[in-house]
Amino acid sequence: MATVAVYAHRTVTEPILTAAELQFLSAARRAILATIDEGGRPRLVPCCFSVLERADATSPLVVHTPIDDKPKRSEDPHALARVRDIRRRPEVALLVDRWSEDWGRLGWLRLRGRGELLEPDDPAVGEERVRAIGALRAKYAQYADHALGERPLIRISIASATSWGDLRA
Repeated sequence: MATVAVYAHRTVTEPILTAAELQFLSAARRAILATIDEGGRPRLVPCCFSVLERADATSPLVVHTPIDDKPKRSEDPHALARVRDIRRRPEVALLVDRWSEDWGRLGWLRLRGRGELLEPDDPAVGEERVRAIGALRAKYAQYADHALGERPLIRISIASATSWGDLRA
């Protein structure tokens, strides 16, 4: 049925994702972000995300997920559990999956990487933030009236990928 693909042994010059994996990731509407809490336990939260276009297939793959305006337990984005987790321990994972009653159509992609906050007042990441926010607004119409420019973004620099199943559109 499906082949498991693990890229932990690829060289630095080889792309982390195959074309099919990148297409599956780019087309996905949501993912599950996994961080590690203060007790070492996984913390999972569904998230919206965008993938920035890369200069070429060997450029680093970067995914952004916003701290958006949806209601949260705290008004301070830095008080959110996932933000605290990333600041304390930046190792994260992102899972994108497709469920189907036709089990021949099941598929998932798991990305592992390093999370970090891109703050709105940091000029060193200003251009990246503008591109990421533009990509998020293009993908999700709901973000048209969110103040994404005033809130941190989470950048996930992807280090490895594992996929399984049917990733075709």
